[in-house]
Amino acid sequence: MLSEQWLVFLILGITLGLFIWNRLRFDIVAMLALLAVAVTGLVPSDRLFEGFGHPAVITVAAVLVISQGLVNGGVVDAVARLLARVGRNAIMQVVTLTLVVALCSGFINNVGALALLMPVAVWMSRQAGRSPSLLLMPLAFGSLLGGTMTLIGTPPNIIIASYREAGSFGLFDFAPVGLAITVAGILFIGLVGWRLTPRRDDPAAGDKLFSVGDYVTELKVPEGSDYAGSTLHNLLTSGDSEKSLVVLALIRGDQTSPAPSTYTVLREQDLLLVEADTDSLQEIVDHTGLILPHTVSEEEAGEGKRDAEKELATGDVQLVEAVISPSSRLIGRTANRLNLRERYGLNIVAVARQGHRLQQRLADIRLRSGDILLVQGFEDSLTGALKTLGCLPLAERGLTFGREKNLVLAGGLFAAAIAVIVTGWLTPPVALVACAVAMVLARLLDTAEAYRAIDWSVIVLLAAMIPVGRALETTGGAEVIATQILAIAQGQAPWMVLTIILAGTMLLSNVVNNAAAAILVAPIALGIAAQLGLASDAALMAVAIGASCAFLTPIGHQSNALVMEPGGYRFGDYWRLGLPLSVIVTAVAVPMILWVWG
Repeated sequence: MLSEQWLVFLILGITLGLFIWNRLRFDIVAMLALLAVAVTGLVPSDRLFEGFGHPAVITVAAVLVISQGLVNGGVVDAVARLLARVGRNAIMQVVTLTLVVALCSGFINNVGALALLMPVAVWMSRQAGRSPSLLLMPLAFGSLLGGTMTLIGTPPNIIIASYREAGSFGLFDFAPVGLAITVAGILFIGLVGWRLTPRRDDPAAGDKLFSVGDYVTELKVPEGSDYAGSTLHNLLTSGDSEKSLVVLALIRGDQTSPAPSTYTVLREQDLLLVEADTDSLQEIVDHTGLILPHTVSEEEAGEGKRDAEKELATGDVQLVEAVISPSSRLIGRTANRLNLRERYGLNIVAVARQGHRLQQRLADIRLRSGDILLVQGFEDSLTGALKTLGCLPLAERGLTFGREKNLVLAGGLFAAAIAVIVTGWLTPPVALVACAVAMVLARLLDTAEAYRAIDWSVIVLLAAMIPVGRALETTGGAEVIATQILAIAQGQAPWMVLTIILAGTMLLSNVVNNAAAAILVAPIALGIAAQLGLASDAALMAVAIGASCAFLTPIGHQSNALVMEPGGYRFGDYWRLGLPLSVIVTAVAVPMILWVWG
């Protein structure tokens, strides 16, 4: 019969293995771990779901809603717009972008800050004729560094605060250490580190990833066609046409209707502007009887050539590049099964992966996290549809950031929340929830948008792993691990012990979610601190820094994963900049922790 300690070790070992395996979503893995500690009796049933009401979980949810309110109010966009004046100098671009994203990440969700500035970074790269790979990795790492500066900057800080015995950490208690490593990190990235980022697609860095004209063809509905008088839906669903045909516009006489409804009735002489590769085109023509009066290509010379992109993006219809986020509902699905035109008014025109446009049929492409889509849709609904689908716009936004009329309101509400937290009038969870509710009441975002802003997979992960982490502590498992580590740390100086805790947490956070790493390591660190006489606050701060600084892999943090595809990075590219940055963070953080908290 296994003891409770061995049971919890077994459950955590399997959980950690599933996190690293990465075939199941991390929130599912966390729920399986929660069920395991329930079935084995390690956590009483009446305390099993306490994590869902834990202040750390509530705080994370509130911060995500507030982040969206600040986005809608134009607070961060107003700052980002100023980046257009930076110029084309590589060092200035890297330093400015990294600094701005770090400052934003201190007060809003760091993934949200990155998502706001990614399009700006891509735009700046293309304007300067450079590959986005030069800017995107520093941008991602800057968002991680900035999150360490405040209590609300990143979930690990909120979690670590809940383990403090002498009351929660304050909003700016993380600032001395977080600010020090952020400044050191930005200086390193700006002066030296950016040169370590890989260069991808340099010869074509100034060109668009997608050249729409190469793949756009006109098909004409001839006289006597079986599809004259029938709906576009019937054409798209006949035979195999649906698998290879994307209708981008309907041209009738002198009128062009971009993204036509599938219920549009076709007439003789109608022209359909379609996306189709050359292998599929013949099959389409043979099956439908449509004819090819004119083909649009980049090589076509002479007058009368249609500008494909302008034709597709006329009026209220736009073409936008967007990257699929790790939490997108599109992952693992094919374009023809999504019914995007009917449900969201969107067309997927093309897909790029690892810096190159995929040439196979759209219907045969199973979408992945990080794929870049060229989508077509109506301006008034495009942004909302992309957000619902879990995609982040990449292509030039023209730096026309809106909703400035709400900037003062959004900033004022957030500043008021910060003020009441700093003065101690309200606790962070209460103040931040109040701010989120106030933003909804002020119509900075509606209730549906507020719920969409919450990353429920992270909420479930936190709520499920908190009881699992407590089980490690209550069964004595954390003390057992701490005792084993003490065998290594015994007789070592406090700075060496803190280095072991910080580096160990940092390595773990590169292969599992950073919030999970913080939950698992915090009780162990407290056990080590108790047995060595080390200040518990210093141990917790080392865990917080280590959990937030996952620079070695793209899977350690969503920010790293989001820039992988747009930057054309490979899995092994991250350590080139990430390893020296990790060493610098450790070298700066440990003495600062001892000075402030030792």
